[in-house]
Amino acid sequence: MKTRSRWIISSIAAAIVVGYSAWTFRGPIALSLISAAMERRSQIEPHREITWSSGVDGQARSLGARPPNIVLILADDLGWNDITLNGGVAKGTVPTPNIDSIAQQGVTFTNGYAANGTCAPSRAAIMSGRYGTRFGFEFTPTPPGMMQLMSLMPRDSSRLRDGIRHEAAEVLDYDDMGMPPSEITLAEVLAERDYHTVHIGKWHLGRSNGMAPTDQGFDESLLMASGLYLPEDHPDVVNSKQDFDPIDRFLWAAMRFGVSFNTNDAFEPDRYLTDYFTEHAVDVIEANRDRPFFLYLAHWAPHTPLQALREDYDALSHIDNHRERVYAAMIRSLDRGVGRVLEALRNNGLEDNTLVLFTSDNGGAGYLGLPEVNSPFRGWKITLFEGGIHVPFLAKWPARIAPGTVIDSPVHHFDLYTTAAAAGGAALPDDRKIDGVDLLPFVTGEAEGVPHRSLFWRSGASQSALVDGWKLNVSDPPGRRWLFDLNADPTEQRDLSDERPDKLAELTAALAKHNAEQAPPAWPSQLSAPVNIDKDLSQPDAPDDEYIYWSN
Repeated sequence: MKTRSRWIISSIAAAIVVGYSAWTFRGPIALSLISAAMERRSQIEPHREITWSSGVDGQARSLGARPPNIVLILADDLGWNDITLNGGVAKGTVPTPNIDSIAQQGVTFTNGYAANGTCAPSRAAIMSGRYGTRFGFEFTPTPPGMMQLMSLMPRDSSRLRDGIRHEAAEVLDYDDMGMPPSEITLAEVLAERDYHTVHIGKWHLGRSNGMAPTDQGFDESLLMASGLYLPEDHPDVVNSKQDFDPIDRFLWAAMRFGVSFNTNDAFEPDRYLTDYFTEHAVDVIEANRDRPFFLYLAHWAPHTPLQALREDYDALSHIDNHRERVYAAMIRSLDRGVGRVLEALRNNGLEDNTLVLFTSDNGGAGYLGLPEVNSPFRGWKITLFEGGIHVPFLAKWPARIAPGTVIDSPVHHFDLYTTAAAAGGAALPDDRKIDGVDLLPFVTGEAEGVPHRSLFWRSGASQSALVDGWKLNVSDPPGRRWLFDLNADPTEQRDLSDERPDKLAELTAALAKHNAEQAPPAWPSQLSAPVNIDKDLSQPDAPDDEYIYWSN
């Protein structure tokens, strides 16, 4: 498994490097060579059917006779403004009634925070209940050669700042970068309470040395093996390629359409990827209706590459911008999938006794070229400004949570771990610091105060602290600090670092104290890249733009 995975990932990286060299002369020729090489090497087998395990619990049909089922739905790169609860794509003209219904029938956490501005560290916090930096999970795993390539690429004339390459003595293999098996995952905790545990979709927490889903407490795993939603030339797909983003062009050439089930043998799904994951989530619910289960449904949507089903695209003819229309169609399919999962719970008599959790791994990406994706917040994925980490954060459990509940206190991804464990009656590990808090008592009014007075984020050059409503953003390079009073300025418009040196010193000290408790990165950062805070990648830089550096 490990050798083959290394071979595939290395071939991708090699193809990209070759593509970069040829790009200087004529990109399309290089891209066709990459595509041909990957077609030969990726070894995606034809579609195969999956049979999910099922079980019988004699008390299952009696209310209260078993712990609640737990369904955690994680979107990928879903922006704050992507659901109509918070505004919606294309000025709210793309309804997301099913996602919104989780809040309407349960609770919305208006200040829900991702654990990081990129995907994998957030997933590590969700699965461990801890800051990923406690065990060295600081940077997002990337294929070998990817970061070096980015540092070598010729800068577009509209980009005014260079990335900074970091030389490392050794870079771990892609599959070796992950959450160590010494961490006790949410699946492992719930398994102690006889939950059947299933993972569907993205993982991104390592595949070797005991880090694969089935080694980390999941009984079954339907894993996303590559990144296409459908083959590029499929008659039912509509694609959008961002020419202003060079990496997007390489990824289109390198990615394939494939999944794997409990093994490393990749095969083609039989439909659009979001719908495929949804249908199997429904199958899992039906197969496990007679025993308690934990379903971790980690959708790829709406992460790039931008690919939509033609029927979803055609339904949104009022959107003139092709890129936005494709993206909106992807949101439409994601919402449809959430609706199918909720419907399956109802149809199987499981709705009342199921805790459904919904969030995104980070904010919407600036490299999409969609300026309103995180509106009204500043920043994007790959920043610690609110646009990068302020995410939809919803839950419903009809047996325990009153409809329409709203919690304004800051909550964090690692709270999902603790809340789900408490709901299932599972004991938390007592041999380590667990950072998450059980949110249910705050939702029901049983607990006073707030879940967290302080929260922290770190990805090399970019770091942040949130303490009693005051937020410090640090970027070094370029040696810049921003201070915001989120109670009065939730969209980070007014930097108070000069006006409030007392608060600046207080939060700086809090961040330093937090960092002193964290482990060093388990693998090194290879590149610190500049990210414009207020302009998406389709817009040119200006000399007075504010920006951060992000290490990965």
